[in-house]
Amino acid sequence: MRPLRYSINVTVDGCCDHRVIAPDEAMHRHHARNLDQADALLFGRTTYEMMEEAWRPPAQPGARPDWMEPFAQTINAARKYVVSSTLERVDWNAELVRGDLATAVQRLKREPGEGLFVGGVKLPLALAELGLIDEYEFVVHPRLAGHGPTLFAGLSKHVDLKLVGRVEVGSGVVAMRYEPRR
Repeated sequence: MRPLRYSINVTVDGCCDHRVIAPDEAMHRHHARNLDQADALLFGRTTYEMMEEAWRPPAQPGARPDWMEPFAQTINAARKYVVSSTLERVDWNAELVRGDLATAVQRLKREPGEGLFVGGVKLPLALAELGLIDEYEFVVHPRLAGHGPTLFAGLSKHVDLKLVGRVEVGSGVVAMRYEPRR
């Protein structure tokens, strides 16, 4: 069974608003390596639309630094599954996921391969509630945002985690990987 891994950028005070995270080369290299370990990406509608707008080619000349290109190429080529009841269709190497979330994600996890990656805020909350996330990675940025959104707001029960890896990404950014204690 391929694992479902969750990764998100977050400030020290828990804000996961992508607009307050300062992108840098080391962070993009780290995330590109993460995506290389996945057979597919799992997104909710909001994250899919945000990623598509930012990374789908062609980028305007000079729209992003050259060091962002490896990440852009990796995410562009990745297989994507989009959980949405409002989108009528998707493309960009994507397929809509409909119906019961637990059943659909368990089916995806049973497919052969290295793993699935999920990002975002709302979909991971639902997946955590269902106990479907096999690994959590919090890429913690040395910034205080002073506002939200925050992760897992409204989670109905605690999820106890054990630290399984830690890496300093650069610029004071630390990526910490956890697995749920079962």
